Amino acid sequence: MLTFVHADPTTEAARLILRRYYDDIIGRYHGRPATAAEIEETLADEPSDDLQGGTGAFVLALDADHVLGCAGVRYVGDEIGELTRVFITAEARGRGVGAALIGEVERLAEQHGVRRMRLEVRGDLVEAQRLYRRSGYREVPAFSDGPYADHWMAKDLVAPA
Repeated sequence: MLTFVHADPTTEAARLILRRYYDDIIGRYHGRPATAAEIEETLADEPSDDLQGGTGAFVLALDADHVLGCAGVRYVGDEIGELTRVFITAEARGRGVGAALIGEVERLAEQHGVRRMRLEVRGDLVEAQRLYRRSGYREVPAFSDGPYADHWMAKDLVAPA
């Protein structure tokens, strides 16, 4: 049975799934398996510590006590949240876990006063783009200049007045 746990991203369970997330996206980017050093460097360079408390939220998707994936939201102000760290393990893909996890993160964000979610995604992450589109996200003009952002998407959680 799929359940969600709001987690501190610095806990061991959260860091383990974040390592798997970075292993996946680093490997895809380079077209080869990621090294342990690359994963640790990315964890240090792109911390997730702010995905808790008043600055964000981090959610684990669980089947019993097995972590199937994670997702986070960063509260960036002006009623905007940024969807980040969306990852589903290979064995859980195609089961609706990603959509359910995004829905849970959006629910938390809306409770925090977020009216619009946005995200950036690399061009090679086509499965992620497909998931975001199915979840209601649409292409928008660039809102950042990150080196790994090829597409920018957004979704209104609350219809504009």
